Amino acid sequence: MTEQMLTTNEYLLFCKRVTQLSKALWKTIEKDWQQWIRPFDLNINEHHILWIAYHLKGASISDVAKFGVMHVSTAFNFSKKLEERGLLEFSKKENDKRNTYIQLTNKGREIFLKSLEAFNPKKSTVVQGTMPLYDLYGKFPDMMELAAIVRQIYGQDFMDIVENSIFNGELDDVIETELLGKPSLNRF
Repeated sequence: MTEQMLTTNEYLLFCKRVTQLSKALWKTIEKDWQQWIRPFDLNINEHHILWIAYHLKGASISDVAKFGVMHVSTAFNFSKKLEERGLLEFSKKENDKRNTYIQLTNKGREIFLKSLEAFNPKKSTVVQGTMPLYDLYGKFPDMMELAAIVRQIYGQDFMDIVENSIFNGELDDVIETELLGKPSLNRF
């Protein structure tokens, strides 16, 4: 269907539906995430920064903002709080004095990995809401259409980070090899 064939009303209804569904899903994700990381005295932005720094093995504040979908000042301010707690280190590169880089400290890495270990799918409303589809199809939803929309908005490099850090089983490897040799959580 071409742009000329769509009416303003069709665009408006689509946008309203995306807005309502994404807001409802985010509210649930936010609540689940806050409950999950509360024992580690972290908020969502701080945990997300630790996750990005872990996956990228260090990152610029610009990368944190981009991949964390947050303003640069938000990325910097929350990273600074993590540095004050000894979870991150700030640095400048010899050949790039304009950008600030972060790296997990040993303490930051330890807390981040403990947070992964503490994840409980039985306490995740999103996981529980998805289980009927999992039971029916034997897998979690692919979300290909949603990924296509996000790719158009944020670009391929953003999607590469999402797919490489979440969808390739990396967390299973981390949980199995780095968290006391415990097996991964396949099906609860």
